[in-house]
Amino acid sequence: MSDFVLETKNLGVSFGGLKACSEVNIQIKEKEIYGLIGPNGAGKTTIFNLITGIYAPTTGKIYLCGEELNKLSQETICHKGVARTFQNIRLFSNMTVIRNVMVGLHNRSEFKCSFIESALRLPRQFKVEKAMREKAKEILRIFGLEEERNNLACNLPYGMQRKLEIARALATNPKLLLLDEPAAGMNPNETMELVETIRKIREMFGITVLLIEHDLKFVSGLCERVTVLNFGKVLATGTVDEVLNDPEVIEAYIGKKDDE
Repeated sequence: MSDFVLETKNLGVSFGGLKACSEVNIQIKEKEIYGLIGPNGAGKTTIFNLITGIYAPTTGKIYLCGEELNKLSQETICHKGVARTFQNIRLFSNMTVIRNVMVGLHNRSEFKCSFIESALRLPRQFKVEKAMREKAKEILRIFGLEEERNNLACNLPYGMQRKLEIARALATNPKLLLLDEPAAGMNPNETMELVETIRKIREMFGITVLLIEHDLKFVSGLCERVTVLNFGKVLATGTVDEVLNDPEVIEAYIGKKDDE
C-alpha cells in the first residue's frame, strides 16, 4: 500500500512537439487538501486532464493509492476513485438538482441495477431509486442545497451551481477529489462557505482534495501544501507560507523588478 493517495513521477505530455508539462512530481497524502497554483498557462488543468485520463502521458507515471492509472479509460479512473469538477461548470442544466447528484451515484456498486430490472421496472429498481434519492438528499444537505432539490440546475444562482457540481463529484464516492478553480466567480461570503464545506467533506468522508485556484487567500486558508507550476514545470513545493515567500514564485506571479 502506498503512503500517497496520488503520486506522479516525472509526469509530462507533449502535443506536436510542444511540451505542455514535464517532470512533474507530486505526492499527496491521505485526507490532505493540496493546492496546485501558478500563472495562467502554467499547465495546471493539463495535469488534471492527465490524472483523469483525458490526456495520455507522454512520459512518467500516475499512481492512485499505489495503483498505476496510465492507459486506463476515463470511466475506469472514475470507478477507481477519482472525481473532478471543471473550470467552466458542467451540469445537466435541464435536469433537477437532485437528478444531477443521482447521476454521480450511478458510479457506486450499491446502486447498480441490471438492464432487465430497469427495463421492466422490477421491485429492486424502485428500491434502488428510493435509496439513491435519499443518499442524494443527504449529500445536498451538506452543501445547503436540499431545499433546491426539485429545481432545475440551470435556475440556480452561480454559486449554488458551483456547489452542485462538487456535490455531484462527491456522489461518485471518490478517494481523490479534483477541484478546478472551485471559488471562481464566487463572492467573499460564498468563498468562505466553500472553505468550510471542503473541510467538512474531507472530515466526513476522508477524502483527499487537490485543487487549482488563482485566489491565493482561498488557497492559504485551506491548503496544507501546494505545488507551483510555471511553464509546465514544478517551480516550488511546500507549505503555503514557504511557497508564497519564495523569490522565484513571486517573480513568476508579478514579474521581476527592474534594477534602479
